[in-house]
Amino acid sequence: MENQVTSIYMVGVGGQGIIRASDILCEVIMRAGLDVKKSEVHGMAQRGGSVTSHVRYGEKVYSPLAPKGGVDILVAFERLEALRNLDYVKPAGRVIMSDLELYPPAVNLGTAAYPEQVAETVRSRVADVKEVNATQIAVAAGNIKAENTALLGVLSTYLDIDEQIWDAVLREAFPPKVLDANLKAFAAGRAA
Repeated sequence: MENQVTSIYMVGVGGQGIIRASDILCEVIMRAGLDVKKSEVHGMAQRGGSVTSHVRYGEKVYSPLAPKGGVDILVAFERLEALRNLDYVKPAGRVIMSDLELYPPAVNLGTAAYPEQVAETVRSRVADVKEVNATQIAVAAGNIKAENTALLGVLSTYLDIDEQIWDAVLREAFPPKVLDANLKAFAAGRAA
């Protein structure tokens, strides 16, 4: 029997909670009894730079990195990051994308323009695209910082992992003062 490995690539900018979300995802996968490997890059994250995290899981995973064209699900916490990392997605892959636009320094300085029609470009290259307003979900849940948890909720609908495992991990991942908002954001993401 062939060893099936699923590759998820989370991308965004510093401060959006990509690393936190990938840590939660890895814990969920481990508790589901699967092997998981993770690799992250957060170089200039504190300056609004790109942050990425590869998460790969299956019966046995040998490498934490998926090659370009080898990602099953791209989870983009920001539109431009979806566009920048689109070449990682398999032809039959999926994209979960926040509709958020965070302008990089070059755009803010007026030396570059934010690309137009990002969502349309993504849809022209990947058939299965789910775009959500993660900010609106997080605010409605009571904490704008729960955008990452809202996107995890969306992602959870694509993975064959029991919702009780997700719930248990989320309850351990957040302190009491933000737990309720994160559980609400996760549930709303699942429903989106």
